[in-house]
Amino acid sequence: MTNPYFGTADRPVRPPGHAHSEHAPGRQYPVVLAVAVGGAFGAAARYGIERLWPTSGTEFPWPILLVNATGCLAMGALLTVLADRFPAAKRLVGALLGTGFLGGFTTFSHYTDNIRVLVRGDAPGTAVVYLLVTVLAALAGVTLGVFAARAVVGVPAHQEAAGAH
Repeated sequence: MTNPYFGTADRPVRPPGHAHSEHAPGRQYPVVLAVAVGGAFGAAARYGIERLWPTSGTEFPWPILLVNATGCLAMGALLTVLADRFPAAKRLVGALLGTGFLGGFTTFSHYTDNIRVLVRGDAPGTAVVYLLVTVLAALAGVTLGVFAARAVVGVPAHQEAAGAH
């Protein structure tokens, strides 16, 4: 039985149905390591913020709201800069800082658990406000991050040329 991922010259080829070469065997280990390292630091940073600004019961969960909003802002800026100015670094730097650090820093699971705690603590109004404000803050954060990054690094030449037509 032959390995479908390698051609006759033992060079990775794209598996059927995969659009990019990152799915070739052996190419994922650096990415997985980058995500793991970044995620550990991101989760530790979030944990540190929660320890510095603890909330409990029916208190509005400001720390997690701010973590998620700033994480989304940073993600919008980071991925814009990487895609527009450093595409060669996108694979590992995006994995380390984006998927890893910011993925570990931001937290959908903690956000939803906070909503559960607020509802069970007879604060459904606070739960609904937190639910909506977090979603809006996350969307605004990503959008602001993209526009801020574009303002700082400029629009890529290929996009300027496309917009000129």
